[in-house]
Amino acid sequence: MPPEAPKIVVIGGVAAGMKTACRLMRVQPASQVVVIDKSKEISYGACSLPYYIEGLFEDLDEVRKTPVGVVRDEKFFANCKGFEVLTLTEAVAIDRQRKTVRVKNVESGEEREIPYSQLVLATGNRPLMPPLPGIDLKGVYPLKTMGDARRILDKARSATRVVVVGGGFIGLEVAEALIHRGLDVTLVEMKNQVMAGLLDAGMAALVHRELRKKGVNLRLAEGLQSIDGRQGEVAGVKTSKGHYPADLVIVAIGVRPEVGLAKAAGLEIGATGGLLVDERMRSSDPAIYGAGDCVESKHLLSGGKVYVPQGSTANKQGRVVADNVAGLEASFPGVLSTLIVKVFDCNVTRTGLLAEEASKCGFDPVTVLVPSADRAHTDPGSKPILIKLTADRVSRKVLGAQILGPGDVAKRIDTLVAGITLGITVDQLAQLDLAYAPPFSSAMDPLHQAANALRNKLDGFMESLEPAAVYEKQQKGEDFVLLDVRSPKEYEEVRIPGALLIPLGALRGRLQELPKDKEIIPFCKISLRGYEAALILKAADFSRVRYMEGGILAWPYPLETGPK
Repeated sequence: MPPEAPKIVVIGGVAAGMKTACRLMRVQPASQVVVIDKSKEISYGACSLPYYIEGLFEDLDEVRKTPVGVVRDEKFFANCKGFEVLTLTEAVAIDRQRKTVRVKNVESGEEREIPYSQLVLATGNRPLMPPLPGIDLKGVYPLKTMGDARRILDKARSATRVVVVGGGFIGLEVAEALIHRGLDVTLVEMKNQVMAGLLDAGMAALVHRELRKKGVNLRLAEGLQSIDGRQGEVAGVKTSKGHYPADLVIVAIGVRPEVGLAKAAGLEIGATGGLLVDERMRSSDPAIYGAGDCVESKHLLSGGKVYVPQGSTANKQGRVVADNVAGLEASFPGVLSTLIVKVFDCNVTRTGLLAEEASKCGFDPVTVLVPSADRAHTDPGSKPILIKLTADRVSRKVLGAQILGPGDVAKRIDTLVAGITLGITVDQLAQLDLAYAPPFSSAMDPLHQAANALRNKLDGFMESLEPAAVYEKQQKGEDFVLLDVRSPKEYEEVRIPGALLIPLGALRGRLQELPKDKEIIPFCKISLRGYEAALILKAADFSRVRYMEGGILAWPYPLETGPK
């Protein structure tokens, strides 16, 4: 008789677990694969849940259907993929010596053991729900599961006032979804910016402007203290600075890797709190693998461990696990912490290292902020984007980027991800043979423009300041000249308070109006003319000149409008 096929047990039936099982059945069809999940709803795309709440699609089962409309349930995986899925089955303990998993039927309570030759932990993460008064009130929900989405939408249909706690990606997406449903939304964030640790303060300030413009009551630097209730229902939220009435509260302050089962089995946990795995996704027990939101990853630039839960990462890691279980010697290199989110009309994305992170990793970071149109200005669909590019001063390698705006940011960040992964320099980035036609890009793509601006900075052709630094100088009352070199018509429409107007075409003839003993900071709409003004001033022996990067387009602070 032929030897019995190895039995692979996968705990977790969403992204990483299902990718592992499906891939394994393709490359090793003789495998006995069993997937265990305590929920009835498996293999769903949680990233689409905010858009269900918004009303972009009505059938919640769409998040677990194939592109041709087939629901991915137990029968689908048994019939189409060839493996067994045990839903409503909770894994409660792992016996590593006997190589068994004890499972419990969540309805009957009945327990039994399932043997394994190799075990895959794809247990995902859990939303943080702080142990504060009122956290268990009806109407207070996280957004993690399909059930959470149902409850939130059911409550939203009768609610008028919502408080979203947390300014991360889920908080921002849910705030937008509920604004579109016509609700009064307050977003509370304990830090002084949204997306802390992912965007720097200046870029986050532009997101703040978009949120407020679209009607979100944004409350920064306010910590949640308690949730008030009335007859078991949520009634309001108390923070460190105020009280906000609410019929619905969404808690989106982050997630933590679900590693309780792994800890109890004595597996090693990493510094980030995620399961420690090697490049082949093996845990400290060579018979046990981990993948997805329960594991930590390596950062490709810093080399350190990071916890960045992403459905895309989970799928890639699941494939690596399956290949290794099948003896194909695959590895997962790591991540660049690449993220993207839509915040109303502003697309926001980032990858790599922020300047502060780069400094801590031993790099000497230099940044530049460059606005441009995402395609030729003659194209009616042209929209602005703003790129903040970071590179190392010595090696000139690109270290990271933040991009936002209503235009196309996705293809730019994906290009940068590929380049950074391969060690691209700003000089190479400036010469990439990128696709060009007016409906898709300008002749010099925004990436080319950002790379060339950073090359100018690295080569010492010009000094510059970000809008955040200029605003800080204003707030401190420093004595400098903020020089607006746009046209009088542009100046009448919108302007930065306190700026002096001298159009670029008139600057050479009016140099005598400017003091040589003060710092002069020229700017325009996007600061291309600001840069040219700085060159004129330098040539005229003005020694203290730095143009403002990004111009008015990147200025997230108060502006004056109308005739002056």
